[in-house]
Amino acid sequence: MREHAQRAIAACRHLATMTEEPGRTTRRFLTPPMRDVHAWLRNRMEELGMQVRMDAIGNMRGIWMPDNAAGSRRYVIGSHVDTVPDAGAFDGVLGVMSALEWVVQAQEIGTPFGIEVIAFSEEEGVRYATPFLGSRAVAGTFDERMLACEDADGITMGNAIREFGLDPAEIKNAKLEDGALGFIEVHIEQGPVLEAENLQLAVVEGIVGQSRMELRFTGQANHAGTTPMHLRHDALEAAAEWIVEVGKMARAEEGLVATVGKAEIRPNAGNVIPGRVDLSLDVRHMDDAKRARGTSELLNKAEEISTANAVQVTWKETLNQRAVAMNGALTQELMEALTAAGYPARRMPSGAGHDAMVMAACVPTAMLFVRSPGGVSHHPSETVREEDVEASLHVARTFLQQRSEEFRQGLR
Repeated sequence: MREHAQRAIAACRHLATMTEEPGRTTRRFLTPPMRDVHAWLRNRMEELGMQVRMDAIGNMRGIWMPDNAAGSRRYVIGSHVDTVPDAGAFDGVLGVMSALEWVVQAQEIGTPFGIEVIAFSEEEGVRYATPFLGSRAVAGTFDERMLACEDADGITMGNAIREFGLDPAEIKNAKLEDGALGFIEVHIEQGPVLEAENLQLAVVEGIVGQSRMELRFTGQANHAGTTPMHLRHDALEAAAEWIVEVGKMARAEEGLVATVGKAEIRPNAGNVIPGRVDLSLDVRHMDDAKRARGTSELLNKAEEISTANAVQVTWKETLNQRAVAMNGALTQELMEALTAAGYPARRMPSGAGHDAMVMAACVPTAMLFVRSPGGVSHHPSETVREEDVEASLHVARTFLQQRSEEFRQGLR
């Protein structure tokens, strides 16, 4: 099993060299380095005897079916191969490389069902500020109105797809075909929980809901030296006070996380009272009611602080993503494989969004987390431990063996 893990890790590091920016890994939706990724994936899939195709959104897909397969029944395994700017090598990509090792193991075991591997072309939402393009197409939930979205260079999504040699009119045909028994995504945790508990793996029970807002605090820019403190309308002072409250309020509700991650100050000069501050707000919780309540309380606090500071605040919602529970039966089967392989039974929610939350709308879905050393992700220092990847592949083999036995006993 160590060889399987080493091969998956080496492949992740190799794909990290396929980038838009020399010296750092950046690979956005359907940019030129994605062609190199697709070429590598096609070659590897064909080596494994898989039938390979690229769908109209740019997902690379390979299917291996055994000679004794009954129909098209198969497990779908995959993740994404796009990245954030200046990324690490393993976010998403490890799930795809692991999926290929699932195929190797299925062939070694001689499973009576097939494996489909999907390398989603887009999950991060970097190029078009809209995430999950690849999995939305597969789940049949892609909104064609998104084709009119423009990137920073003014290229519409539709034209980007055409320039890549694909036809956006065919996206509807990317929908998952019949026969899928379930979708499983292997992913690095992207957080510090497993390392803090000295655990290698966990089964994901659900993916938290997200609320994203844009807030604008508007005051009055003025001279920093001639305007008395009691006559100021300082937008930054109000915004800063509110940011502190965001942290306090989130810590008071178990399971709630809230982040102000972006700020723009205008005029942004050292001797001018700030007249406007634009902020982002990101609120997440596994319980949608608690998330909604927390978001509402934070917005009420923003109004209260603005009034006290003689400024105005406005906001708009940019995302309201409900929490998504993983499929109970498939999650339990993955948990049974985890414990049968000799690892502690650990369930946890995912604080980050994943393709699995989109796929859950069309097929039973489960996730397996692999420990992230240092809890680091979306950064060049993101890494994995060989023994943890090996552990995840032990779980994969156990899962495939258990399902194969059920098939042979006629339980499937």
